Amino acid sequence: MRWLITGAAGALGHDLRSLLPDATAATRAELDITDPDAVRAAVAGHDVVINAAAYTAVDAAESDEAAATRVNGFGAAFLAEACAATGATLLQISTDYVLPGDASAPCPEDSPTDPVNAYGRSKLAGEQAVLSALPDRGYVIRTAWLYGENGSNFVATMLTLAATRPTVSVVDDQHGQPTWTAALAGQLVALGHAAREGRAAPGVYHGTASGQTTWHGLTQAIYTLAGLDPARVGTTTSDAFPRPAKRPAYSVLGHSRWASTGVETQPHWHDQLEEALKRPAFVRLIEAAHSS
Repeated sequence: MRWLITGAAGALGHDLRSLLPDATAATRAELDITDPDAVRAAVAGHDVVINAAAYTAVDAAESDEAAATRVNGFGAAFLAEACAATGATLLQISTDYVLPGDASAPCPEDSPTDPVNAYGRSKLAGEQAVLSALPDRGYVIRTAWLYGENGSNFVATMLTLAATRPTVSVVDDQHGQPTWTAALAGQLVALGHAAREGRAAPGVYHGTASGQTTWHGLTQAIYTLAGLDPARVGTTTSDAFPRPAKRPAYSVLGHSRWASTGVETQPHWHDQLEEALKRPAFVRLIEAAHSS
C-alpha cells in the first residue's frame, strides 16, 4: 500500500515513519494542509493517508481559535475531500478534548461531543468534516496524553525537572490514559491495513492506552521506573495552575470498537511507559536526573 503521513516531523510522525519507511512523509514545511491545491497534489497516488498534522497549542487557541480551526478543521476537510476524489482512506488523528470531560466511566466511541475549549472545537470540526466527506473510508482516531521520544511532552518534562528540583507538585484531579506515540503508531498502521482489507468499519475509534491514572500517578510511575524516589512527587489541584484553556477532568476513553477489527487494543499505560523509558532519549534524561 502507498501511505502518506502528514505532520511527519512531530512525535507521532517520527514513529509512523519508523514503521512505514517507504511512506511519503510530509512535514509542515513540505505540505501545508490548509492549501487545498497542495493537498490534492500530495494525496494523489496514495491508498492511505494518516493526518498527524495539527495545531496543538491548546492555550493559544483560546485567543486565536480561527488559526486552530484553519488547521484542525479546514485542513482535515481538504484532506478528506482529496481522499474522496481519489478513493484513498483517511485516518484522522483527533483528541479526547472533543468530549465534555465530565464522565465517571470510560467514554465509548459514540459518546456525545461537547468540547470545553477552542482547541477541542477545532478538532471536532475536523472530525465532522472527515466523517461527512468520507462515510465509507473515513476513520477518526481519538487519542490523549501523548508522549514520545521526539518533541516536548510531559514525561520528558518531569524527567528534566527531576534533574533540577528536589520535589515537584503535580495535579491529581485530572484522569486520563498516558499514551506512547510508538504504541499509537503501531495501532494506526494496523488499522490502515484492516481498513483497506475491509475488516474495520469506518467511524470513530479511541487510540489510547489501557488503564487510567492521574498526572500525579503518572509522575510517580516515571520516578519509580527511572530509579528515583517517588516521594519527591507531591500533589496539588488544577486550581493551582490556572491556564487560558479549560482541561477536561476525565479523559478516559473506552476501546470497544477494536474488537471487530482484528486490531489489538493498546497495552496498559504503565507497560507502555516502562518500554518507552528504555529508549535512548529518555535514558539520557534519566541519567541526567541521577547525576544532578
